[in-house]
Amino acid sequence: MTRDIKSETAKTKARLRADEVKDFRCKNLIAVIENPTDIRNIGTVIRNVNAMGVEKLYIVDTFNALPENWQDMREQKTLAKSSVSAIKWTFAKRFSSTEECLSHLEKNGFTSIATSPHVKDKKSLYLHEGDYTSPHKLAVWFGNESQGISDLAVSRSSMCVAIPMFGMIESLNLGTSSGIVLYEVTKQRRAYQSKYRKKNKGGAREIPLPTELPLKEV
Repeated sequence: MTRDIKSETAKTKARLRADEVKDFRCKNLIAVIENPTDIRNIGTVIRNVNAMGVEKLYIVDTFNALPENWQDMREQKTLAKSSVSAIKWTFAKRFSSTEECLSHLEKNGFTSIATSPHVKDKKSLYLHEGDYTSPHKLAVWFGNESQGISDLAVSRSSMCVAIPMFGMIESLNLGTSSGIVLYEVTKQRRAYQSKYRKKNKGGAREIPLPTELPLKEV
């Protein structure tokens, strides 16, 4: 009986939290990770996506390391553990190739941007210089741990975005880089959603929506 009460209490808290954060989710924003090789990194990105309020995660998985559908991903113990159960609350879709994922995004009107520390024959900006509100539908691509982003993904992206680095090492791991980039992107898009109901600054709100949750006392 005690166990049942605790279970129901946990479910109630989860429902309350879901209601509390739903309006802060960044609509029409998708994070894409391309051929990640470490399941723990996938879990970390899922956790970042959920924590930052990104609407969806797409995973290009040519290695066939993941289940085909989200429901099966939610049941995978490794993903549940590495994402601290965020996979249960974060919609994820698997693609077998970069081309398949790009075609799906383009068909649905999404603009892609690629994250890369180096210029790759594209418009390149430092993260803080970019405007991430003007593409109404935006997909942010992250490359894998060893080879980075593919030339195909770059060629089909509108620009490359880099995190400024000032040390001898010019790279960050996938979990860290995705967290930094998605923080900036979601901060801008939440501020935009707070002011406007629609794209292109149409339908300005009379009363802006909040962009931050109050801090909780412990």
